[in-house]
Amino acid sequence: MKCPFCNNPETGVIESRAMENGLVIRRRRYCKKCNKRFTTHERIELVPLIVIKKDESREVFNREKIVKGIIKACEKRPVSLNEINQIAEEIEEKLKRGSSNELKSQVIGRLVINRLKSLDEVAYVRFASVYRHFEDVGSFLEEINRIKKNKKK
Repeated sequence: MKCPFCNNPETGVIESRAMENGLVIRRRRYCKKCNKRFTTHERIELVPLIVIKKDESREVFNREKIVKGIIKACEKRPVSLNEINQIAEEIEEKLKRGSSNELKSQVIGRLVINRLKSLDEVAYVRFASVYRHFEDVGSFLEEINRIKKNKKK
């Protein structure tokens, strides 16, 4: 495993831990040259999930895109990176258990938005504004009023 900081190919393992029901091995590593530490995750390689984008192009599913989108929505919110990673893992597992290896990007977006709705309302509105293409302030207000209405029930 190459060091992400100095590209040295010689690294050592400090600790290994099973995750995601034993399907992933998390390893804390260190570089033998610069002594910096980093984490890697080993996963069983299965038939990849293919995401069908809005323009009908296809690309291999990338869990990190979910993580980055949620991080952006949760910026300056009381949501830990651990919670964000847990949401991404749950969504990925749900997609893998699905009946097809090809899925529309909108399916992923709906799963993320549903999780954010119960996690943090501000993060939810932020994500929804991009996912649903809010075009003006009125769109934000409609969504906020919908949240308020559902809270009163």
